[in-house]
Amino acid sequence: MRLRELTRFDNIVIQCHDNPDADAVAAGFGIYRYLQGQKKQVKLIYGGREKIHKANLLLMVEALDIPIQHQQEPLDAELLVTVDCQYGEGNVTHFDAGQVAVIDHHIDMGHGADFKDIRSGYGSCSALVWQLLGQEGYDLGEDKDLATALYYGLYMDTNSLSEISHPVDRDLRDCVKFHEGLILKLRNTNLSLEEMRIAADALRSYEYQEEGHFAIVKTQPCDPNILGFISDLMLQVDIVDLCVIYCELPYGIKLSVRSCVRTVRANELAEFLVQGVGNGGGHAQKAGGFIPKTNLELMAADCEPGRYLYGRMEKYCAGCELLYAKDYVFDREGMGRYEKIPQRLGFVRLVDILEEGTQIMIRTLEADIEMTVERDVYVMVGVRGEVYPIRKEKFEHSYRAVAGEFRITEDYLPSIHVRESGTILPILPRAHACMPTGKTSVFAKCLDHTVKVFTAWDGENYMLGREGDYLAVRTDDLHDVYIIAAAIFEESYRMAEN
Repeated sequence: MRLRELTRFDNIVIQCHDNPDADAVAAGFGIYRYLQGQKKQVKLIYGGREKIHKANLLLMVEALDIPIQHQQEPLDAELLVTVDCQYGEGNVTHFDAGQVAVIDHHIDMGHGADFKDIRSGYGSCSALVWQLLGQEGYDLGEDKDLATALYYGLYMDTNSLSEISHPVDRDLRDCVKFHEGLILKLRNTNLSLEEMRIAADALRSYEYQEEGHFAIVKTQPCDPNILGFISDLMLQVDIVDLCVIYCELPYGIKLSVRSCVRTVRANELAEFLVQGVGNGGGHAQKAGGFIPKTNLELMAADCEPGRYLYGRMEKYCAGCELLYAKDYVFDREGMGRYEKIPQRLGFVRLVDILEEGTQIMIRTLEADIEMTVERDVYVMVGVRGEVYPIRKEKFEHSYRAVAGEFRITEDYLPSIHVRESGTILPILPRAHACMPTGKTSVFAKCLDHTVKVFTAWDGENYMLGREGDYLAVRTDDLHDVYIIAAAIFEESYRMAEN
């Protein structure tokens, strides 16, 4: 959906969910500013019994002059736009309107709407609105108040930026220029005495499993940032490597997940915990998740949420194999030999665009890759936008450069972020095309369990292989061990003829 589609209406109301949080207010403010600039009659509201009362939200609304109103009377609107929520859900007061638009980052609950843009992989609705504004050419550099609101919405909905789950969230975090003094003040206006009491009560009632070194804690209903606060405290206990803090809210269950060991990424654990019933994400040490109320019945029968999460934690900890490439002893059993299907791939010679020694981060849909520009290191770009480094010697043996462009169409395309300058360089315009030479092949097998591979490139961070993915080993280097996602393997490899 494009925001310009909403401009066909003149009388528009933007609605946040009841008891709105910073992300809802910021996202609503972003849509309000855009439509106001299009000379529309626009109003920003929220419903429910309670008016905004949290100190940080009151400060945010006042300092940024956000014109949000508490609405209890019927509306007169051609178009109602719900942000950070979905029309028809239990946490949104029902108002009649001519037509309805939904802009949200939670799981699509299937309610009807005339316009809809729901991105459940995003960590905040603020990031989605920031992206939509960018598509319309809206210059946040000229609207620092809105930039500050969107940054703070992201900050609060991702537990102080620790549970960011999508590269668009990371782009918002890295790119906007905000009022630093106000953000500092808002950061220190988050915790009330009541929330401190909730944290203290929660820490007195934990469950701990010694074998998996994990703890699970239930809290009273509270804001996501309080869950994160409790998680950070729990993880400081010497025998706790992993923890899950959760609370039951009127509209579902909110989780905060932490890890302090390199063999478990918190974002991956969060995704596993809510697999099939919710959504989760974040980064390696800190992550979060959410299970909508309507999906609770999909959880184990006669099993309350704490039992369900405990069981998922046990299953996760028990069902994983670790492989270290440098110590890997090759076993051909169950492995076939495969070769690359001839197809155009992309590659970038980093020293052609950046000086040797430059510290960079390559942002992809899967993760951020930290590396240093070296003369003999290239970056490959695959058919799905996947990115991986390769030494010049292996590249020249495995691929040949060809004429023409390398193009792919994906939801998010990789980019290079230069650490010192903050410059962002899209990869595709700088990529050359190449084709496999057919001189190399891999041994590979389909996985029937979870495997984590610490590659020869990176001994600190693992590649995750789930059931159905492939474990691959280069035939000319039996310590070059890695994971290939099922969809990419099936699209890129075929059985070798001999």
